[in-house]
Amino acid sequence: VVQCILVIVIGITITFFIPRLSPTDPVEAAVNRASMMGQFSHPDAVRMMKEALIKLYGLDGTLGQQYLRFWKGLLSGDLGPSLSSFPKPVMNLIRGSLPWTGGLLLVAAIISWITGNLLGSLAGYYGDQRWSHALGIIAMALHPIPYYIMAFVLLVALAYVIPIFPIGGSVAIGLKPGFNWVYISSILRHAFLPALSLVLVGMGGWFLGMRALVTNIVSEDYVTYAKYAGVSDRTIMYQYVMRNALLPQITGLAMQIGLIFNGALITEYVFNYPGLGYLAYNAIFAGDYSLIMGIAIFSIVGVSLAVLLIDLAYPLFDPRVKYQ
Repeated sequence: VVQCILVIVIGITITFFIPRLSPTDPVEAAVNRASMMGQFSHPDAVRMMKEALIKLYGLDGTLGQQYLRFWKGLLSGDLGPSLSSFPKPVMNLIRGSLPWTGGLLLVAAIISWITGNLLGSLAGYYGDQRWSHALGIIAMALHPIPYYIMAFVLLVALAYVIPIFPIGGSVAIGLKPGFNWVYISSILRHAFLPALSLVLVGMGGWFLGMRALVTNIVSEDYVTYAKYAGVSDRTIMYQYVMRNALLPQITGLAMQIGLIFNGALITEYVFNYPGLGYLAYNAIFAGDYSLIMGIAIFSIVGVSLAVLLIDLAYPLFDPRVKYQ
């Protein structure tokens, strides 16, 4: 628990300083946008706007003073207003995008984890079968593909060439939210291609890892003894081989869930999906300090808490691990 808290504090501290080392000045960017729109022309008006923005975004004073104000606001749940979506608070923007990313990535991560591990176990246990080699080739072809390349391929194939799914967005335009099949089916149709791109690439990695683990475990003495003792292949694979091979994969799943928008930043942007990845992409280009830090903080806390929960739950999965 102490390590988890330390990691969170250090990670948030680094997140605070990195945007301030960026060459992009968010206040200057906001003033330039306002000037381009013809809102300000007099030098005194520009100066007053700069002073107001510097104070509003907590950029006045020394770095130490800014750092203390930042922690005070963070602990009270206030990260200030967003620069790129003024005057909306950062927490409101994150709160609006988090369910979309959570629903998309949690489902995609769990489906790819279950499917990849199951197929990897079968391929590792029955390694001499032809279908096992075929699955291995497919997995090795899918695993190196970046998420966004897979997203572009699926978008072109299933939204342009064969227009089965919508091009982008999260729900049909003009559709009112509600707990009914029309609204739910629209969400599922819009989320299918982004989720499929994440599942296909993620499944390849889980497959290769699980197959390697199972291949090593199959040669263990206790597995050989179980075969000679007449234990069925089904029991050996599920009770002896897969159960032991899943332990490092469970840790990997915690990291995958913790990195809630890992690999999906550009994927969400490709499909115009209103999640944290899409929000982060726009915040980076707008130089929105507060929003960038807010999204990064969610990622840091998510990774740390997910790993902590897996560490505490490990005795449930591995009877050899006990806490004194």
